[in-house]
Amino acid sequence: MRGLRALILGVFAAGLGFSAFAAETETVRPEVGKPLQEAQKLITERKYKEALDKVRVAEGVKDKSAYESFATLQTRGQAARGAGDYDTAVKSFEAVLGSDRLQGKERLSFIGEIAVDYYSLKDYPKAIQAAQRYFKEGGADNQIHTVVAQSYYLTGDYANAAKELQAQILAEEKANQAPPENQLIMLADAAHRQKDDAAYAAALEKLVSRYPKKDYWINLIAELRRKPGFPARLELDADRLKLAVGAVRGPEDYLETAQLALAEALPGEARQTVEKGYAAGVLGSGTEAERHKRLRDLAVKKAAEDEKTLGQSVKEASSQKSGNALVNTGQDYIGHGQFDRGIGLIEQGIGKGDLKFPEDAKLHLGIAYLNAGQKAKAVKEFETVQSQTGQGNDAVHGLARLWALYAKQAS
Repeated sequence: MRGLRALILGVFAAGLGFSAFAAETETVRPEVGKPLQEAQKLITERKYKEALDKVRVAEGVKDKSAYESFATLQTRGQAARGAGDYDTAVKSFEAVLGSDRLQGKERLSFIGEIAVDYYSLKDYPKAIQAAQRYFKEGGADNQIHTVVAQSYYLTGDYANAAKELQAQILAEEKANQAPPENQLIMLADAAHRQKDDAAYAAALEKLVSRYPKKDYWINLIAELRRKPGFPARLELDADRLKLAVGAVRGPEDYLETAQLALAEALPGEARQTVEKGYAAGVLGSGTEAERHKRLRDLAVKKAAEDEKTLGQSVKEASSQKSGNALVNTGQDYIGHGQFDRGIGLIEQGIGKGDLKFPEDAKLHLGIAYLNAGQKAKAVKEFETVQSQTGQGNDAVHGLARLWALYAKQAS
């Protein structure tokens, strides 16, 4: 709230500092004005406790005029806030507002600061009330929206917190501004606490889009896999994404992906995955080192055998009526690092048609393009994957969205 507080300081004019709010006939007597001037100087020097001492001198003057009381309260509030005495600050500024001497921008600034002070006092209901008053009178500072959202959140009103945060984020995005990371984290948590899975996933996606950190990716991929009806056939694609974005928690991530690749008759990919785990220093050590070695030996053996029959697999796939075998053989070639050949076969399979899972095939073609370094083609292909009823196509569409997001971020 530093910007808004700076604005409060700025309303003090030169000299006695209060002529901006007074009629020309209103004056401050020296016995009141002198200590207040000294207090203002101390405030600009960040000597807030000393400033409060000067304010007390002014407070001790008897029979102050309405304007002298107004000026004293105004200065006391500013000094108290700087000293961290928010209770005194908010009482002072509530009294200042009650005088009806403030108008326009200055009045709004004080109302906003009252909201901030109540928030600092952890009186969240009053912070919300003051903020609503601020907006009702025409205020538009985004920092006050933050006060409202955080106040709702901290009182456990997650529905209103999420509503406020969503409005803020929408306004920021319309202004081509990146929503702050903590704002998106709060939105995700508010959705999670309400068990609103769709809103939670959407917030995580925004987090990953703006702040692609490992933990956000882990949670987002896990959330997609937790959706009812997520098909087993897409587990390998989800694991592929996890490894691609670096959302690896340990050896099991590499081992699971390699085992799934072997089960899908993709030994080249299994070998490649295990070797990546060894290169990263994740596999090959610890109490499970022997297990890692056994899987590595198996993947190497199966991949070598598979390479000898790739040509025959192409002939058999080409002779079939549907394009399913061509798509699968193309993926096999990709696992062996033969990207051009693999991409060509997947494209042929899609062109041939009669596919069991056509949206899966487009997803796999996009992944193949990305592995080959053809990012623009990959994104374009991912964006063609449709969400349809049945066959888990909503999950395929969701995975394609995440792959497209990663492809756009990949350097």
